[in-house]
Amino acid sequence: MVKIDLVDFWTTCSINNIVIDKKQMPAFERFYNELLYWNDKINLISRKDLENIYEHHFLHSLTILKYIDIKQRANCLDIGTGGGFPGIPLSIARPDLHLLLVDSIAKKIKATSMFAAHTGNIHLSARNCRVEELHAEKDKVKSFDYVFARAVTRTKSLLEWSKPLLKESGKVILLKGGNLAEEIAEAKAAFPAFKFEETAIDIIGCPWFKTEEKKILLCSKKQ
Repeated sequence: MVKIDLVDFWTTCSINNIVIDKKQMPAFERFYNELLYWNDKINLISRKDLENIYEHHFLHSLTILKYIDIKQRANCLDIGTGGGFPGIPLSIARPDLHLLLVDSIAKKIKATSMFAAHTGNIHLSARNCRVEELHAEKDKVKSFDYVFARAVTRTKSLLEWSKPLLKESGKVILLKGGNLAEEIAEAKAAFPAFKFEETAIDIIGCPWFKTEEKKILLCSKKQ
């Protein structure tokens, strides 16, 4: 497989209608370098994946923008963000979004909080907590337009965590892979008021997404 670098990353985004301003590229480059440095100490992502950060992590996060029209200035939550995915790449590409990144592992969120601060986006923050803790703070925490999660847990559990925090028109957007039929059936049984739209990710110039059966699962209330 051919590795992609910063220039390839920007080009690939452009030909796939993922809009990235050239002025935003230094933030991606800084995030990349800091992720490499801190991953040695904290293990934020798999060491086997270090040569593919731009494709497997940055671009994967941004595929959401190719397939879903995320409204301006939306209030968003990233559950189980780990090293900041998909939240930080989304925030760099869309600085208008108000994004809260949460993870229960303190050492990861400490690094991710630093990464978030270095983007310069005042609407981006990170917090060490379990998402259930936010349920008890609903009077203090604004409801969310979107909840994101990447390879965290099963859809049913993610909806259990997300539903109390969603606006009535809110959507849960999950980055997943493989055959989701059983998982979707389980979620449908538990949440009959929700509909589930599965989209296979197809990125021009990056066959990895199809080879690995990467998908976006959009969960929203039936109208």
